[in-house]
Amino acid sequence: MPSVINDIFSLFGFLFRFLGFLIAGYGIGRFVFDNYKMSEWQVRIALALGFFGLFVGLTAYASPGSSGAFAIGSGLALTYTLIPRKAASEEESKKTV
Repeated sequence: MPSVINDIFSLFGFLFRFLGFLIAGYGIGRFVFDNYKMSEWQVRIALALGFFGLFVGLTAYASPGSSGAFAIGSGLALTYTLIPRKAASEEESKKTV
């Protein structure tokens, strides 16, 4: 197989890996942050240790791009979680006025 085709497939593989870790980071981050709010302290400790343990493991054993994509996805999930939400009653009162 020509080396150009091999390089193209390699590039697609890197892009898919980056997107996969980005989506996994976002999904795991949303799971942890959503369940952290309504859990007891034992579950909170387990969620925090598991999440940061996974991040440390990815940093040590995955490629820098993959662990960076996971960090970006987790950061997006954290940002999305911390954005204040408008209450449904506020939105309905704006519609009627």
